[in-house]
Amino acid sequence: MIKSLDHLIIAVNNLEEAEQNYQKILGINPSWRGHHKEWGTSNSLFNLQNTYLELLAATGDGVGAQLVKNKIKNDGEGLMGIVLGTDDLEAVRNKLITLGYSLPSQSNGEGMNAKNNSKRSWVNQFLPIELTRGLFSFIIQHKEGYLPEAKKLDNNFIKKLDHVVIKTNNADSFIEVYNKIFDIRLALDKFIETWKRRMLFFRLNKTTIEVIEEKDESETPQDILWGLAWEVEDISKKIDELIANGTDVSEIKKGLKENTLVATIKSHTHNVPTLLIQYE
Repeated sequence: MIKSLDHLIIAVNNLEEAEQNYQKILGINPSWRGHHKEWGTSNSLFNLQNTYLELLAATGDGVGAQLVKNKIKNDGEGLMGIVLGTDDLEAVRNKLITLGYSLPSQSNGEGMNAKNNSKRSWVNQFLPIELTRGLFSFIIQHKEGYLPEAKKLDNNFIKKLDHVVIKTNNADSFIEVYNKIFDIRLALDKFIETWKRRMLFFRLNKTTIEVIEEKDESETPQDILWGLAWEVEDISKKIDELIANGTDVSEIKKGLKENTLVATIKSHTHNVPTLLIQYE
């Protein structure tokens, strides 16, 4: 039913500043700089091999602008949304309705690239709270236009997202939605002794949704977008480049996954916990 983790959204105050910072982190130019007039927002999109990253700022009036403002007012800048992709939104919609979920009408969207006035169009299906579980998330089907390939700025540019981290207070309920309903493959369900936490891995389009369970007293399933991990080919060289660009980065250490090296980017991420990971 769900084909991909289509993209991730980071809410930012200043789009130009955030764009410059993520150019340094990712080592690529944005593939798109556009606006959504009806939503009151502007965005910058970084296209990777398996997904894309959207920096989103409020630049006008509209529902989107209000969402960004509320996110920043309540939590500060940072991860705001996760968007799942499909090739057949009508089939997804019919399945969810058959399962008893009440859905709003589909929403058509269009974006214009400020660089060359090219356009992209899509259809969104926003979801009820039983499926969003506290996250700003929706399902998208792209219609016309395309996102250009990224132009690299250095030899150690980031090609793909390794994983996105979501924290949940109810792992079993998360599985019911993402595996049983959305039909996303559950690749791992394991209790990690080091963390004293249950961890889930959901795999799709060569990336992972990593879910960490942190139980609380609430009876309502609640999920929180937490952080991103970017795969690099040479972590030492990437860190050297980031430090040269004024970015604060931790020392390299062995990762939790076998045969991996990791380091944490500690600045310029706009409040997104960010990991670099190299597979040895």
